[in-house]
Amino acid sequence: MHKGVGVSPGVVVGVAYRVESVLGSRELSMLEDQAQVPAEIARFDRAVEETAVELETFVQRVALELGDSAADIFKSHLQLVGDPGLAGKVHAAIEKRRLTAFSALQAVMNSYAAQFARIDHDYFRERIIDVRDVMTRISSHLSRKAGDPDDSDPAVDSPRGEEPVVLVAHEILPSQAMSLGDLPIAGIVTEVGGGTGHAAILARSRGIPAVSGVDNIMDDVVNGDHMIVDGREGHVIVRPDREATAAYRKVQREYFHYKDSLIANRDQPAVSCDGTRVELLANINNLADAQAAEQVGAAGVGLFRTEYLFLTHHDVPGEEEQYEYYRQIVQNSPGKTAVIRTLDLGGDKTVPYLGRRNEPNPFMGWRSIRIFFENPKLLTTQIRAILRAGRHGKISMLFPMITTVEELRRLNAMVKEVKATLKREGIPFAEDVKTGVMIEVPAAAVCIDAILRETDFISIGSNDLIQYLVAADRDNPKVAHLCEPLSPSIFRVIHMVLEACQRTGTPVTVCGEMAGQARSALVLFGMGLRRFSMSPAFIPQVKALLASVTTAQAERFAHHVLQLSTSEEIRAYLTERLREVSRMLEAIDYV
Repeated sequence: MHKGVGVSPGVVVGVAYRVESVLGSRELSMLEDQAQVPAEIARFDRAVEETAVELETFVQRVALELGDSAADIFKSHLQLVGDPGLAGKVHAAIEKRRLTAFSALQAVMNSYAAQFARIDHDYFRERIIDVRDVMTRISSHLSRKAGDPDDSDPAVDSPRGEEPVVLVAHEILPSQAMSLGDLPIAGIVTEVGGGTGHAAILARSRGIPAVSGVDNIMDDVVNGDHMIVDGREGHVIVRPDREATAAYRKVQREYFHYKDSLIANRDQPAVSCDGTRVELLANINNLADAQAAEQVGAAGVGLFRTEYLFLTHHDVPGEEEQYEYYRQIVQNSPGKTAVIRTLDLGGDKTVPYLGRRNEPNPFMGWRSIRIFFENPKLLTTQIRAILRAGRHGKISMLFPMITTVEELRRLNAMVKEVKATLKREGIPFAEDVKTGVMIEVPAAAVCIDAILRETDFISIGSNDLIQYLVAADRDNPKVAHLCEPLSPSIFRVIHMVLEACQRTGTPVTVCGEMAGQARSALVLFGMGLRRFSMSPAFIPQVKALLASVTTAQAERFAHHVLQLSTSEEIRAYLTERLREVSRMLEAIDYV
């Protein structure tokens, strides 16, 4: 048994499927006949030419959208593509080792990676990222041409078979998380990442069990191994015996039977036992999530993370592409209602055209709104697209990572200026789009009264608020235990924000993971929260939870929690209360 951190609840018994790093360790494929060599070299050269044309387009587009300096990264990639040394090495691998073009490229990549790793200088070691990016682009063009048996997506091969698939990876990058969306995955296990990492977000949005932080799991698993994933306890069992398999299959059946039974409440109103109404909204990353939100009976989309559109895009999406995507999102959202968050890039979510910065602590550095102030055109283009899409439903715009009132005033002025520009250009847009602030930096929470005078609504992002409040990186296993949502500090800060919003009548939502966790949801409801936004998969169980308590009960729970001094006391108390309300809900909660 391996121990990790349960990041998405549930149990699954399935078959392991490893996701290797892009152009990572794969068996090399050889040509059947030496006579195939000239055609294979020509195939590689065509892929290089197509990659160069693609990059030239990116240079022009990024320069137009963001300026020449932002396009420099693609200019450097163009130089790499045109490097005769790279082509010579690949040609030699095809001629002398009779490798397919794809495998020859992989072999050269592995050679470069080994060389760069030996260089005792951070800048040159990090250049391997650019080399890998270029080779991935070339490989993508190779994979569009028939003839190579291993010319499939270098990051993901589609698993086959009828048994549930358990995805096993060192980590899952943002672009990979989105590309895995259509695979028949029943469980996820990763070596790194925490409860708010990309693997966790993917798993919860699809309602599948997941465990992160499992040390060295890649060394113990091969494709086809049977595995058990317990996403609540954080346990992973590789090659289980018959007794363990039978026991966990029983738990798996009971869990999914109960979840299926909750789906029946999709058309029921979200109300407490004594009739207090709440809004249960969905956090989404893409169009498929919006459609899932409709299926589970969400009242709308409380958080659309726009950065995933950018992370899966080769270059910066233009205004028309963004507008069309946001239009589709709102038209497919429940009630055609959506809160669209402006780009939250930085930290572990980076795009090449904004450059790569070697920051000692990127989560507390150049990220989110802070990026926009150096690249204002990126934000104005997005604001234009959001305002235009607002004509097709009820859209609100949410600004993340706000720290000061000055930042907020500057952003509000930008929105006002964009509206005036659209009006002068005669382009239709929604005049009534509300703007809101995401409270995730403690400084903004402390100054909430001043913030409320400058905004239409508040959304509390508990994921970042927790890690900034306790000064601990939630994905660092050495300190991740400090990022405890059931802690006195986080409940007291959220209570302070909720009280301020109630005094002014400002709409407020909690859109972090706490909103979908049964124990914390009880307390938030008792504190007066009436708008919860969560992964679509959790909406049925939170609806069932709130229907099982009275407002007075929840208020007593919240009052008691605010008097407690430690996380252990809060966890023990809320576990007992949840067990009283619903033993089954207590069993499937993952915190």
